[in-house]
Amino acid sequence: MRLLTYNIEWFAHLFDDADNLMLDDQCSGRYGVDRYTQGRAIAHVLQRLDADAVMVVEAPNTGRKQRCTRALERFAAEAGLRTSTAVSGFATDTHQEIALLYDPEVLKVQADPQASKSAPRFDGDFEIDLDVDDRMDRVRFSKPPLELKVATPGGTLLRMIGAHLKSKAPHGAKNSKEVVQISIANRRKQLAQAIWLHRRVKDHVQKGEHVIVMGDLNDGPGLDEYERLFGKSSVEIVMGAELTDPHAQSLLKPREPVQPSTSRFYNPETKRYFRALLDYIMISAGLVAHDPHWRIWHPFEDAECYDDLPLREALLAASDHFPVSLDLDLT
Repeated sequence: MRLLTYNIEWFAHLFDDADNLMLDDQCSGRYGVDRYTQGRAIAHVLQRLDADAVMVVEAPNTGRKQRCTRALERFAAEAGLRTSTAVSGFATDTHQEIALLYDPEVLKVQADPQASKSAPRFDGDFEIDLDVDDRMDRVRFSKPPLELKVATPGGTLLRMIGAHLKSKAPHGAKNSKEVVQISIANRRKQLAQAIWLHRRVKDHVQKGEHVIVMGDLNDGPGLDEYERLFGKSSVEIVMGAELTDPHAQSLLKPREPVQPSTSRFYNPETKRYFRALLDYIMISAGLVAHDPHWRIWHPFEDAECYDDLPLREALLAASDHFPVSLDLDLT
């Protein structure tokens, strides 16, 4: 079985207000890429990787007229994908939903949001003292994680959670002082979301359930100087002792000569690209026995991706993130 997580940059821009796919020469959400090129590139990547389920981060919008699942299913039909059915969770105000596109002949999937004493539902409020002032702060997800109950044909049950944690970027800062203030505030909120997510993971693991967390955590060990103020990255918090992801764990090793990455961004000030590891598939201990194999489909780090010219060009045109796959021996 192959599972995929893929942050598709501004996927919503490829659809009109009635969720009709627009493939033309107009600008997409990606700088310098038109809608036809991005749409065809996304289709090529998903066809080539041929996953049983794709966790789509930055999925099309759900709003007054639009519906994320309808847009994704229309895209799948246009692209001829066997992942023809979509499921999403709580709608966001960001035009960036979280949704699972899956093959209904392989998997049975249903949205199944949970709540417990330690972790409220992801569309609610989470109370935590963020700044150690003995006062509880209320935290909300702008993009509530997608909680799914998944069954394989052989009867294996999975708890799958799609996540897109808050960005640490200091958007709106007008000077260096505001950059620091907003960066620290954003990191506090991101760490609170990570704690909230980890508590949900721990709830499921303690019940003996298989757990898979997939998505863009907007963080990784050692990514910025503000991490030292808080001791751990949000990735480490989400993993805890319950989950495993070899790419995340490689960043914890001292003097690791080559670090993996899942994204590539352009810095207009330096006129250079920079890379970051932001996208993960974390699994609980019970799934380690099912021969897991992770792969980042990065055209400049994976030799086969680079040598496959159509795939390389499609990966670069489709998004500023690259897909991460997990192959499991599951029936």
